[in-house]
Amino acid sequence: MDRAYVMRRLRKYRLTEFQERVLMATYSIPRGQTRTYAQVARLAGYPNAYRAVGTALRKNPMAPIIPCHRVIKSDGTLGNYSSGGTKRKEVMLRRERALA
Repeated sequence: MDRAYVMRRLRKYRLTEFQERVLMATYSIPRGQTRTYAQVARLAGYPNAYRAVGTALRKNPMAPIIPCHRVIKSDGTLGNYSSGGTKRKEVMLRRERALA
């Protein structure tokens, strides 16, 4: 899906600028790869807001188009996934070959 199209769709949800930036940073994570909450915070332009990234992702109105399941904790553990829990997140990442 085109980045501009995704941004236009996000605007309909009346998210904060922070939420939009986090979701667009997450949208840029390629299939088969993961990023940490801290990396997403830096990509979004808020390097110290890694905890708030999780809160923003919890409100992702376009999952799995915006692949919040690709965001993991800095220690390599999965963290939660609001669209089906940790087990679902693991299944999705294995399917994408992002986990061994």
